[in-house]
Amino acid sequence: MRQRPFQQVDVFTATPYLGNPLAVVLDGEGLATEAMQQFTNWTNLSEATFVLPPTPEGRAAGADYRVRIFCPGAELPFAGHPTLGTCHAWLQAGGQPRTPGRVVQECGVGLVTLRQDGERLAFAAPPLIQSGPLDEVDVERIARGLGVARSDIVHHAWCHNGPHWRAVLLRSAEQVLGLRPDPATLGGLSIGVVGPRSAARQAADGCAFEVRAFFPGNHGLAEDPVTGSLNAALAQWLIPAHLAPRSYVVSQGTALGRAGRVHVDQEGAQTWIGGQAVTCMRGEVRL
Repeated sequence: MRQRPFQQVDVFTATPYLGNPLAVVLDGEGLATEAMQQFTNWTNLSEATFVLPPTPEGRAAGADYRVRIFCPGAELPFAGHPTLGTCHAWLQAGGQPRTPGRVVQECGVGLVTLRQDGERLAFAAPPLIQSGPLDEVDVERIARGLGVARSDIVHHAWCHNGPHWRAVLLRSAEQVLGLRPDPATLGGLSIGVVGPRSAARQAADGCAFEVRAFFPGNHGLAEDPVTGSLNAALAQWLIPAHLAPRSYVVSQGTALGRAGRVHVDQEGAQTWIGGQAVTCMRGEVRL
């Protein structure tokens, strides 16, 4: 074991403890997969990441660093808030991208480009692996599990970009915030729920939609405070379907006492998912 630099970062917020936390080990060299998984499980956070030098292939393709992303019980090829949080921590620790203002991350899905946009970082959303409408059997099950009428689900789609999100659009943000999902009915499914905010609420804080993310957890159904991968997939569904503008801001985490803000921008064919991050803890871990 040795001492390794570490940060705990709050992502999709500029205010500590109102976003989605992430553990970042900034020197993962020499660590076995089992050790990475054990540490991730110990943190009791939704994800932990381990920064490594790029592979020779990644370096040749322009990668600034490589990251391995873990959630309790499994390694992930990609996840949104770990991507932004790791980049933030790497820059805070003195990382210097090859191209100023542009960072290239190597991870399980390949290379992911991030850009610095003022105080925000944004990642280029990877393409959807599966899209299109859900099976009606799934939609009816989701309606039962969320405790809403089938008619309250006005649109639905596969939003699979690594995580197998099944997404539904409800009539309003108020419906989204009022959900009390049934773990028994939704067991085994990852569900993304989005609802439009009223014009008055949007004018008050600039957020166009309220989002919630439910997924299988250690004790049944869990809720993620703020979810980059889901918001990336939602944008790739909602914008082409003319259900959302090309640029908008999402509020997520409200039901959990958080205040996450996810910035979505579509430029040409590329969708960018951005937000601020703040380091809450800095030190060393013994691994």
